[in-house]
Amino acid sequence: MMKHNILFFLLFVFSLFTQAADSLSELKTQADSAYARADYETAVKLYGKLVEENMTSDVCYNLGCAYYRIDDIAHSVLWFERALKLNPSDKDILTNLEMVRTKTIDKIVPQHEFILFTYFRIMTNWFSLRTWTVIALLSFVLMLVSLLLFWASGSIIARKLTLSSACILLLLSILANICAIQQRNFKQTHTSGIITTPAVTVKSTPADNGNDLFVLHEGSKVEILDNSLKEWCEVSIADGKIGWIPKKSFDLI
Repeated sequence: MMKHNILFFLLFVFSLFTQAADSLSELKTQADSAYARADYETAVKLYGKLVEENMTSDVCYNLGCAYYRIDDIAHSVLWFERALKLNPSDKDILTNLEMVRTKTIDKIVPQHEFILFTYFRIMTNWFSLRTWTVIALLSFVLMLVSLLLFWASGSIIARKLTLSSACILLLLSILANICAIQQRNFKQTHTSGIITTPAVTVKSTPADNGNDLFVLHEGSKVEILDNSLKEWCEVSIADGKIGWIPKKSFDLI
């Protein structure tokens, strides 16, 4: 009797998962169809519902495209940024994000970055998190195989080759782990946002009567420095300027 109950429960859970998957598939089909027939308002609503249930880089990308079609540049940037955060190695997402950024009002020139940091960030985005994880595990296993061959080999040349291979594979495994951890941390943290109001005046203090520093327009990206207050947030922009803006003026990436 107990086995029958367990089997019934498993079948019930499986049917729920199947129904949920079918529902998401149908919703995506409807959203894709609306986009294909240029009904972009409907596509935005349907992709918005879909992303609430299953936020993937593909859905975020499609939502960014749909917002761009209705000339909502701020939310287009926001969803392309979210798509890139989920899949930083996707060239199509990066290309579209750079294209839509040209439509924003603020042309912020970023500060110069130490060249090694730039190269490391580029290298980190060569592959997805899953790919870096596979590379790390495979390199570690091959390193162990090389060490076994090193101990089993009687030839000096073979021992040198296997030991050198083990060292290289160990370094590769460590590097892949670092890149994977970097990508995982980037996905799990929310330290940046996109201005979604038409314009916001950046203040010197977290108050309406603070001194006006500069103005940011919709679509601009900000880095969050202090998020401890209820209604205000201290932010910086790529050129190094710092100030306070209301939390309602931006959405987190």
